[in-house]
Amino acid sequence: MTERPISRFPVPALDGLPADIKERIEAVQEKSGFVPNVFLALAHRPDEFRAFFAYHDALMDKPGNLTKAEREMVVVATSSANQCHYCVIAHGAILRIRAKDPLIADQIAVNYRKADITPKQKAMLDFAMKVSTRAHEVDEADTDTLAAHGFTEDDIWDITAITAFFGMSNRLANVSSMRPNDEFYSLGR
Repeated sequence: MTERPISRFPVPALDGLPADIKERIEAVQEKSGFVPNVFLALAHRPDEFRAFFAYHDALMDKPGNLTKAEREMVVVATSSANQCHYCVIAHGAILRIRAKDPLIADQIAVNYRKADITPKQKAMLDFAMKVSTRAHEVDEADTDTLAAHGFTEDDIWDITAITAFFGMSNRLANVSSMRPNDEFYSLGR
C-alpha cells in the first residue's frame, strides 16, 4: 500500500523550519511520542503556524470554569458537524485521555445528545452547535439557558471562541485533506 500524503499542500522538512517552529514540533513529539500531522501540515506557512497555535493554546490550555475535557467536547461535537475527519479523530483521542473515558469521544462525535454527559454539558454542546451552524440565530435566550446551567459570561465567550476557532481549523483540515495520524485512533482506549 502506498503511503498517502498528510496534506495536499507542501509539507516542509523539519530541518528546514525556523528554529522556534522546529522546537515546538520537537517538544510535541517528545511529549506524545509522534508528531501530529497538523503541526507538519501548517508548518509551510510559519507566520500562520505561530498565530494558529498561539490562539489554540490561549483557548485550550487556559484556566477557567470549563475543564480541558469539556473544551475537547466542544471541538469533537462541532468538528463532527463540520465533517472534519482530522479534528474528530485527533481531538477525540485527546478527549478520551482528558475525560479518562474510552467511549465519550465516539458518543459525542456520533450524537452528543445521546452521550453519557451531564445536562450542563449537553447545554454547552447545544450552544456550541448553534454557534457552529447557525450563529446568526444566537440570542439572549441561548445565553440565558447557559447562565441557568451555571456558565459565566467568560465561559460563554470561551465556548463561542473555541467553536469559531475550530470552525476555521476544520475548514483548513478539510480543504488540505489533512490525514490524522494512525496513533490517534488507539489513544485513550
